[in-house]
Parts: sequence; C-alpha cells; structure tokens
Amino acid sequence: MGADTAVAPPPEMAGPAPGGPAGSGKPRRARDDRKAAWLFLAPALVGFALFYAYPTIRGVYYSLTDYNLLSPPSFTGADNYHQLIGDDQFWNALKVTGYYVVLNIGSQTVLGLGLATLMHRLTRSVALRAMLLVPWLVPNVTVGLLWMWLLDANLGFVNHILDALGLGTTGFFTSPDLAMPTIAAVNTWAYTGYTALLLYAGMLQVPQHLYESASLDGAGEWRMFTKITLPLLRPVLALVLVVSLIGSFQIFDTIAVTTKGGPVSATRVIYFYIYEQAFTNFHMGYASAVAVVLALVLGVLTAVQMRLLRASRSDLA
Repeated sequence: MGADTAVAPPPEMAGPAPGGPAGSGKPRRARDDRKAAWLFLAPALVGFALFYAYPTIRGVYYSLTDYNLLSPPSFTGADNYHQLIGDDQFWNALKVTGYYVVLNIGSQTVLGLGLATLMHRLTRSVALRAMLLVPWLVPNVTVGLLWMWLLDANLGFVNHILDALGLGTTGFFTSPDLAMPTIAAVNTWAYTGYTALLLYAGMLQVPQHLYESASLDGAGEWRMFTKITLPLLRPVLALVLVVSLIGSFQIFDTIAVTTKGGPVSATRVIYFYIYEQAFTNFHMGYASAVAVVLALVLGVLTAVQMRLLRASRSDLA
C-alpha cells in the first residue's frame, strides 16, 4: 500500500431507530390490551348484568306497580312509597333492625378487636386462626337451629345449667326483651372469628419497629394499642364496619328458623318484613318499594361511615 493511499475511516455503528426495532425505520406501535381485558372481564360483566343489574332494574319497576304474583303488574306510580311513609309496621321493622345492628356491630367489633390484638401480640398460631373461622363456615340456618336447641326453655342445655345453679330457666327466644339480644349474641358467636381475622390481617401491615420504639420509650400495651394500632388500622376497620353494617341489615335466616319475627314483632327486622309482604301477603310491589328504600338507606349509611372514618386514607402512606 502506497504512502499516498488514503485509508477510509471505519463506518459508525448504526443503532436501532427510536421507537422501533433494529434495522426498521417504523416506530413501534404500543400494544393494545383492551380487547384481551374485555374478554377476561366478559364473564364477570355478564354475571353482574344477569344477577345484579337486571334484578335491580326489575325491582325498581315493580316498586311502582301493584304486582301481587297472581296477576300482571299495573303501574301505580309512587303509591307504594306513599303507603310506606304511613306504615307503622315498616317503621317498627326499621327500628328493630337498627337495634340489632347496634348490638351486633358493637359486640362483634369489640370482641374481634380483642381477639385480633391477642393473636397479634401473643401468638400467631395457624391452628388458632382455623378454630376461630369454624363458626363462620357453619350455615346460618344450622347455627340458628343449634342455638335454639341449646337455649330451649324446657330441654335446652344452657337452661339446665342455669336451673342447676339455682337461677331458674329463661325463655331466651320467647321473651320480648331477650329475643333480639339473643339473636345478636348468636350471630356474634358465628361471625366474631371472621371479623377478628380481618382485623388481624390489618394489624400485620403495621411496621413492627413502631412497637419496638414505643416499648423502648416505656409505652405499655394499652398505649401502643390506642396510639399505634387503632390509628393505623383505620382503613381495615372501616371495611369491617361497612361489611358488618350491610350484613347486619340483611339478617334473615337466623330469625326465620328461631323466632319468625316474634314474639310480638320484637324480632321482625326489615328483611323479614319484606319477605312477609312479598311471599305471605303477596304484595310484591310494596315489598319491592321497601327493598328500594332499604338499599338507599344502606347507601347513605355506608357513605357516611366511609367519610367519617376517612377510609381512603392511611397513616402508613
């Protein structure tokens, strides 16, 4: 090679075009997963439309008719709602339901918090958690029949113990003053374990170093519970209270197999009243109107609970 021969510089390495694969001048198109998403959502949406949306719309329509299951419905406008306002039995059922809700939510929440705290601070046994969940797995009808036998005034095991202790027998399900507290106690026994596990799961999200720092500062268990556990547990506690509120308003099966709304309407809750109007008196239109009002009441109470408890905010953030 001569001295005057020019040497060509090496070619520069060409990188891939921005937004596209190597050697392609076309920008890469973002992958659209919307079709796949709708495909996976389709079964759930179909189920929601068939079992929730359609019955809701049909129920609202029936609430504006005089449908009685025996003849085609005819439109009556807001007559059912006007009748509902002056219905003393409806207001009594709502009051009885409110009484039950206070008893049930209060006892479940306090006991559930206590059990969850004990599990969190003392033991984390899987066997204990499984035992707490067993009553919740038993059907409500079975729970009601079981406790109706245990609390029977003549043959019940509990009354035999009370009589042996010299306290006499008590008609737990037949006394107007004791019937509703007894129903609330039975459902508290059945659901407290489930509530405790939900709260326990929330407590596991609280950083352990907060308890260690508080312990080094001399804080006791009660102070750590009120200053650390409860504030940081607020979103989970709000969820538990909302679920318990809705479930408490829907109490039906335990009452249907034990007191049947008695004695003297002491346990005639709103769900049982709707059942009586629809399938005993065949006032399906009026029962639908009561159900619509109940749904609105639950919606308002849920919104108020979520707002007061600031459920969307967490101190852990």
